[in-house]
Amino acid sequence: MSKKQKKTLIRIIVVLILFIIVFIIDHLIHLDQVITDFELAWLLPFSIYIVLYLGIAYDVLWKAIRNILHGQVFDENFLMCVATIGAFAVSSFEEAVAVILFYQVGEFFQSYAVGKSRKSISDLMDIRPDSANVLREGSYETVDPDEVAVGDIILVNPGERIALDGIIVKGNSNLDTKALTGEALPREVKEGSEVLSGCINLTQSIEIEVTKEFYDSTVSKILDLVENASSQKSKAENFITKFAKYYTPTVVILALLLAIIPGAITGAWNDWIYRALNFLVVSCPCALVISIPLSFFAGIGAASRYGILIKGSNYLEKLNKANIFVFDKTGTLTKGNFAVTEVKPSIKRAEILRLAAIAESKSNHPIALSIKQAYSAADLEDYALEDISGYGIIARGKDTIYCGNAKLMHKENIEFPEETVVGTIVYVAKNKEYVGSIIINDELKANAATALAKLHDLGSKTIMLTGDNEEVAKNVAGKLQVTDYKASLLPQDKVQEVENLLNNKGKDDVLCFVGDGINDAPVLMRSDIGISMGAVGSDAAIEASDIVLMYDNLEDISLAKKIAHKIMLIVFENIIFALGVKVAVLILSALGLSNMWLGVFADVGVAILAILNAMRANSKYKQE
Repeated sequence: MSKKQKKTLIRIIVVLILFIIVFIIDHLIHLDQVITDFELAWLLPFSIYIVLYLGIAYDVLWKAIRNILHGQVFDENFLMCVATIGAFAVSSFEEAVAVILFYQVGEFFQSYAVGKSRKSISDLMDIRPDSANVLREGSYETVDPDEVAVGDIILVNPGERIALDGIIVKGNSNLDTKALTGEALPREVKEGSEVLSGCINLTQSIEIEVTKEFYDSTVSKILDLVENASSQKSKAENFITKFAKYYTPTVVILALLLAIIPGAITGAWNDWIYRALNFLVVSCPCALVISIPLSFFAGIGAASRYGILIKGSNYLEKLNKANIFVFDKTGTLTKGNFAVTEVKPSIKRAEILRLAAIAESKSNHPIALSIKQAYSAADLEDYALEDISGYGIIARGKDTIYCGNAKLMHKENIEFPEETVVGTIVYVAKNKEYVGSIIINDELKANAATALAKLHDLGSKTIMLTGDNEEVAKNVAGKLQVTDYKASLLPQDKVQEVENLLNNKGKDDVLCFVGDGINDAPVLMRSDIGISMGAVGSDAAIEASDIVLMYDNLEDISLAKKIAHKIMLIVFENIIFALGVKVAVLILSALGLSNMWLGVFADVGVAILAILNAMRANSKYKQE
């Protein structure tokens, strides 16, 4: 609890105790009868209650005045002020104080609930670096991270947080990456290792050459994603905003008419003004205006606690309805750490790997890395490389090397024996003559089958898209029991497949695409919800996806869906409960069958119950 919240709570408790004492004394000795002069009899209870009123309501009065000066007239502060000051005008002193007192109790609960939700996000915000030690003119100077430029050298001592993304140029150490990856074990790094901002250096000092400015760094992008989450509003929030915009002035006009017309007809002005004021108290839309956004905010906070970053409440709303999940294979359902398992013909192994390593020498694709790892020699000639997307690479030098899939061989009219083995097959040719093939395999992620099974249990359809051949795709699809799959897809084919699925899905269906966030940006953006897996450090993932799973855990998808379902249930409960009670008590108020005490319950009581219900969204969740 913050200092401001503690002060507010103390003020509420003090005024509440004094109010109870005065209320009891008033009903025992009748304060309005202490002064015998009939015309001044009201002065004593008025003086006592007005002190209590100002003690608890001064900030509400100030907010109402300030908002009126800024052109924002019809808000809950205005309604509370009109209703309570009007209650003083018709001598309902105790009810005026009670209304504003319990309104402040409701505001305190709202503040506490928001603070609790913010704590989940602020824990994530601890990854924000405060400063960086940058090398300037032979010595290190401590500066703000946004003052460091690309190419600068920064020093990170043990216990300090890495301020910017970069590459280690001096030193070896271990890094705590838990805040970014969820991995409990320290990561060992050395010269040449790429490191991300937000990690904590554990053992030895390291010097890092900065590769990205602070605004473009991993930690900055993650923080921006979370901080801006509230800007994307759900349909429910937009409805409540529009509802309050028209609802509040409408009830003010109705309350005015309720006071004037019957009052003029019957002459019982005090009675009808009291009814109108009670009508205003009841009509305050606090329960809806506060609890609905709070429910979504609490849900986003709860999700962030599990490393699930959601860009806005609209995606929570969509995720609750999501029933079609399309997965990229490599790096999402599989580990993406490829290894060469076979070279054909084996007698030419060294030559085939040498030619392939030349072609893949400048690529960081997992398949290229596996080939370079298998051929560890460093004596690779310098060739001009042409990367043909979806086909492979052509390397031109003293020879022309063709390294890619069967489509590349067909495209270049190279005769070759097409393999049918399970795995990714890289064909190699030199000067239009086939040399041999390399078979590369990838591992399934440990929790992939379990994660998809959970989605199936929720009634969802799963589809796998991959650029691998039919045999590989069929093998993986069988192990994971996906609903359907498509193989041998070029990058543009994946977009077309998602387009087809979007065009053919039902009216109430919601399609999620789950990708590794590096090569899938177009599909992530085109789908109803884009979810990026293993996306820490990938600009494309953070910018293109709607939900980022920081811990690279496929089972977090079903957890996120579970959170979304609970949020929407809470929102529905709050809307029905708040509107139902308000409509009932508004009718009773207009008929004169209720007083301000019931009005307090219909406004503040309902708001407190709705806020407490919304706080359930920030409870603990577990994978089942």
